[in-house]
Amino acid sequence: MTQLASKVLEKNRTIDARGPRFSALITTVVLVLALATNSVWVLVFQGTVFAIGAFRGPQFTPYAEIFKRLVRPRLKGDVPTEDIRPPQFAQSVGLIFALVGIIGSVSGLPLLFTVATSAALAAAFLNAAFNFCLGCEVYLLLLRLRR
Repeated sequence: MTQLASKVLEKNRTIDARGPRFSALITTVVLVLALATNSVWVLVFQGTVFAIGAFRGPQFTPYAEIFKRLVRPRLKGDVPTEDIRPPQFAQSVGLIFALVGIIGSVSGLPLLFTVATSAALAAAFLNAAFNFCLGCEVYLLLLRLRR
């Protein structure tokens, strides 16, 4: 593989590590709003964002677009990068919780909505406040168990 091809491949497999934390901050606000208003539609919106992140990659979500256009240009210093796979897995986990919450809401099970949305909120808050991506850690644990 040529050096240029290697760099292109590496660029496509890594993202700015600060982006997912910024996205987690917005996700935290959205999920708090979903819980505060008991709105399945807010959760559907967040589920859609999770779906984009899970299937296309977190760098393609609307929150990543906000980060790229408004936040990243104002940041100084080296750009820390990380492998795309753990954050993408975390988006898949978020999608599962959002789907469970949506099912709870439309099935007349408000406790299921609350528990699933709260679990997604807890994970997003951990990432936003403490830079601890729970879904990423689960991904790495599953990877170690597989070996």
